[in-house]
Amino acid sequence: MNTDPRAALAALIAALERHYEAAAASHGDDDPALDAATDGLTTAFDAYDDALFEAYDIATPLIVFDGDDEDDDEDFDDFDDLDDEDDEDEDEDDEDDDFEEDAEEDQER
Repeated sequence: MNTDPRAALAALIAALERHYEAAAASHGDDDPALDAATDGLTTAFDAYDDALFEAYDIATPLIVFDGDDEDDDEDFDDFDDLDDEDDEDEDEDDEDDDFEEDAEEDQER
């Protein structure tokens, strides 16, 4: 692809402006102009993200959802798994704290 990141950024900014204008003039989610602006924004963002990565080996911290609810739920499931791991870590920390408290009480006796 080999796109200049600066040119891709300019295209992304223009796509953001078009999306804003379409959103401000929209009368609902089913507006074809808003759909077109959303598609254009998605395409411009992907091009910028790719150009940035190719040029500097850096990706943006953003994710584009394609609007398919089933896929979006699967993406969030991945984050739910991370939350579950965090909960497990917290439980282990609580158990460690309880163990330390029990050991201190035993030493006091």
